[in-house]
Amino acid sequence: MDLVVVGAAIISDGRLLSAQRAEPPHMAGGWELPGGKVDPGESDEDALVRECHEELAIKVRLGRRIGGDWRLSERSLLRVWTAEIIQGKPRALEHLELRWLTPAELYDVDWLPGDRPVIEELAHSHPWHP
Repeated sequence: MDLVVVGAAIISDGRLLSAQRAEPPHMAGGWELPGGKVDPGESDEDALVRECHEELAIKVRLGRRIGGDWRLSERSLLRVWTAEIIQGKPRALEHLELRWLTPAELYDVDWLPGDRPVIEELAHSHPWHP
């Protein structure tokens, strides 16, 4: 059975929130969409709301799912939703840095390989204006 990782494409004022990983060492410094692993017995959506709270100290409302299952490795896959912040201001509690990127700046950061196809999808299909 695949390990499911969930990610949030948090968009505010026409900008996408990106997060720079602090660990593990082979991923440190790479950029990703915030999120994390789904715990046993937890829905994907509940996991994503929980992860955004734990990693960023914010509450989010999930929007639409982006694409289907994005393969991260032989044993794990990524599922991504758009999200809007309904409470709080993002803080890098578990990341090195956070950056808000406009559509023109999407490729100014070095996205981790697993996130790149999602970013491509966002770049070409997502309405960036609220």
